[in-house]
Amino acid sequence: PCVADVGDFDPCLHFFYKSWPPKGLEGTPICQRYNNTYHFATLYSRPRRSPWFSGYLYTTPRGRRPKASWKYEPQLAYTGADGNMMPFLPGPVDQNVVESQAVEPDYINSTFTRGHLNPSLHHETHNSRSATFTLTNVVPQKVGSNDGPWEYLEQTVNKTLAAYCLGEAYIVTGIIPYKSNEPWIKNHRVAVPEYMWSAYCCPNYNHSLPTELKDAFPTFAAIGRNDPNSSEEIVAIDQKAEKQFRGYDVRQMSLETLETWLKDRFTTVISVFYEQCVHQGNPSHVK
Repeated sequence: PCVADVGDFDPCLHFFYKSWPPKGLEGTPICQRYNNTYHFATLYSRPRRSPWFSGYLYTTPRGRRPKASWKYEPQLAYTGADGNMMPFLPGPVDQNVVESQAVEPDYINSTFTRGHLNPSLHHETHNSRSATFTLTNVVPQKVGSNDGPWEYLEQTVNKTLAAYCLGEAYIVTGIIPYKSNEPWIKNHRVAVPEYMWSAYCCPNYNHSLPTELKDAFPTFAAIGRNDPNSSEEIVAIDQKAEKQFRGYDVRQMSLETLETWLKDRFTTVISVFYEQCVHQGNPSHVK
């Protein structure tokens, strides 16, 4: 029997720590399947035509970034469709696909880039990297963030986990919407987030950490600006930053602080990892 990949996280719970997806957000679960293999999980917002978050297992990247071949999720348009993500083909796109999710013309000639929540940089195999190029894993992100501080954060996380995480590293990356007057691209097609956020959980790590990384395990979190005109309440602006990156700062913080801001914005308790990723009684946590 065909297992539905949209509507249930059951087939891909292993991408979350203790098989426990983040709690507190409502949306459509997608088990992201490419070439008949699950690669990550996404909580998708149909009204926004973009994701709330993507959850995945970090693997040390090898080789070059794959060529961007953008894909869509057929089961958002037709429940009985193939469970694999499919590449956009030349020519007009099926209207049910257009209504159910973002399509390439939404991003073309907009002032926003396609911002991966789950980045290809955090994966080892060509297939798992290619699987990140689906528009259900993408939000409208300003180039000053995507090619600046946010990209630097992705690289920093990559280096830190590759060097010091000894077991699984679970990453969840999501967005924070505007409180009001939300901007959209292409005539109310895709909602633009005000902030991006990311957190990881690495329960088993090398305890010989350099001083600057002592707070980076077992959990770490960050929030990045996607709008230079947002207030500085959550993330301050470094006025000395290069002009093209100014106002797109990323603030590193504890998981607890991230969850406080998520609660503030979503007005409900958001829990990213099971019991904050602190595995009671696990000897690897004795400091």
